Amino acid sequence: MNSRTIILKTDEEIELMRQSNRLVGMTLGELSKHIKPGVTTLQLDKIAEEFIRDHGAIPTFLGYGGFPNSICASVNEKVVHGIPNNHPLQEGDIISIDCGTNKQGYCGDSAYTFCVGEVREEIKQLLNVTKEALYKGIEQACHDKRVGDIGFTIQTYCESHGYSVVRELV
Repeated sequence: MNSRTIILKTDEEIELMRQSNRLVGMTLGELSKHIKPGVTTLQLDKIAEEFIRDHGAIPTFLGYGGFPNSICASVNEKVVHGIPNNHPLQEGDIISIDCGTNKQGYCGDSAYTFCVGEVREEIKQLLNVTKEALYKGIEQACHDKRVGDIGFTIQTYCESHGYSVVRELV
């Protein structure tokens, strides 16, 4: 089997994947209740770890490649993989939280960007464009398309609105 081989999952495996991903969504939802000025990303990390463990799973990121936390928390200009710390969130910040769970050997992973209170209009515009780009990418996720079609659609849409791809992450 080479790296291009797609391994088909059984219905049971798909259900376990679904459960793990559902828990990621629930964890992000729980964190959203705590995101406000004055809260630190380290506090959010602790909440996430407890929530994940209370639901019978383990945080995927904790210890992976030496990563010290349960979530990635990237504030403002930090693009990805921010390490939670004791710096309090401030009104007008945005925070992208990447969360991963491992439940019964199956991993879920997702990220979401939250506003801390009221944000500037240009931030709202960025978030709206990226949300629309996501939906346009999802529309491309069908049997007769390639993964590259999804990325191309997202990139083209974002660039048409004056945004660009972070080349170092492509």
